[in-house]
Amino acid sequence: MPSPCARLAAFAPLASFAVKIYVVPELRKDPITGRWVIISTDRSKRPSDFSRERANIKGASFCPFCPGNENKTPPEILAYRPGENGRDTSGWNLRVVPNKFPALGIEGDIDRQADGMFDKMNGIGAHEVVIETPNHMETLATMPVKRVEDVLWAFRDRILDLKQDRRFKYIMVFKNHGEAAGASLEHPHSQLIALPILPKQVTEELEGAKRYFANKERCIYCDIIRQELEVRVRICAENQDFITISPYAPRFPFETWILPKRHESAFENSPSHLYENLARMLRTILIKSIHVLDDPAYNFVLHTSPIQENTNDYYHWHLEIIPKLTKTAGFEWGTGFYINPTPPEEAAKFLREASVEELQAVSA
Repeated sequence: MPSPCARLAAFAPLASFAVKIYVVPELRKDPITGRWVIISTDRSKRPSDFSRERANIKGASFCPFCPGNENKTPPEILAYRPGENGRDTSGWNLRVVPNKFPALGIEGDIDRQADGMFDKMNGIGAHEVVIETPNHMETLATMPVKRVEDVLWAFRDRILDLKQDRRFKYIMVFKNHGEAAGASLEHPHSQLIALPILPKQVTEELEGAKRYFANKERCIYCDIIRQELEVRVRICAENQDFITISPYAPRFPFETWILPKRHESAFENSPSHLYENLARMLRTILIKSIHVLDDPAYNFVLHTSPIQENTNDYYHWHLEIIPKLTKTAGFEWGTGFYINPTPPEEAAKFLREASVEELQAVSA
């Protein structure tokens, strides 16, 4: 008969398996939209655990956005030039041009109509490209703060112009950085699309914010900012005018939101002095992401009030930044639930603690 020690040795693997600590995943509810996400704490991932494509800029033999190729784009709508050079010539710091392959067309009437039980309208809108720099190898993380600020001013200038067209209901500003994020050209650029309808996701946010305001007579985003400043576990960075947080119920790992600390409902109506600190905050969080996540592809999207609402008390504009670290699969498409393997408190800690010396080394 085996000795007691031998019997214990035979069960040692089973015993070690039995004592494995299992952390129950969490379901978290977004307080604005009511959307639930799964924070999968049992398979929690650190930054180095993600398999991803780096957003390397390799340079191109020909790039229509580079200086000297101005005649390869549609005629510019807006340009910032330090000199006296004419339109569609070199010497610019930033250009805005119509997208050569627009998602929506500027000409015509909306012409809403029924198609049996269905609804349709003409694809009326505007689709523009903001060429952020003449330097093909620059990014928003490596550009001087003043040039990042210029990009933000271009967003503002174009929104103010496009909102005069009463056919449009919403202007979506977004950036795809890196091929994995949907960028078809390397040269640093972002985009604006003016829409004749309110996007569903925007409508969900607006309705959630309205419900909260109707109940409490306070902006839900302002309350989130107050709570995050108090608990200080999901803050990634902050300055005098802006705070960057990992939201309580993020859809994606290392998702961050940049919000103005004081209530501002429409991006284009914000006081002019805010744009410099927004540029500093955007550049800082992108540099932190490069350091912590090894230069990931990312998307950012500006969430702001509908263009026909100049001011309101219930909605708060913000910029959402989403690194491309995971892929949306069948469960997400089938349920609308997102599975996030990194708790926002951990993501915020990694970003918050990226040292000043390391940030300077990245941006040098």
